[in-house]
Amino acid sequence: MVGACGNPLEIIITAGNVNDVSIAPELIAAVDLGETEAVSADKGYDSDKLRAQIMEEGSKANIPYKRDREEKNKDMDWYLYKIRHLVENAFARLKH
Repeated sequence: MVGACGNPLEIIITAGNVNDVSIAPELIAAVDLGETEAVSADKGYDSDKLRAQIMEEGSKANIPYKRDREEKNKDMDWYLYKIRHLVENAFARLKH
């Protein structure tokens, strides 16, 4: 998990065959979201349980629904979602 400036806030290393959404609740619990307005993540984190956890922490879940879900992405902040490339940049820095 990275902050708004792309700096790592919490890191959990798992095997390559572990689904992103299965470890996400642990990440959310480890970080204080007190002043965080929104948590952006890709479709791999599409989960009602995760959305509820983020909302309980006082933030908005900015996660697109997977294509096979009946819900639509009407509440998505697409601008905010597009700048989540900071996450990918942080991972690239950590790998190299």
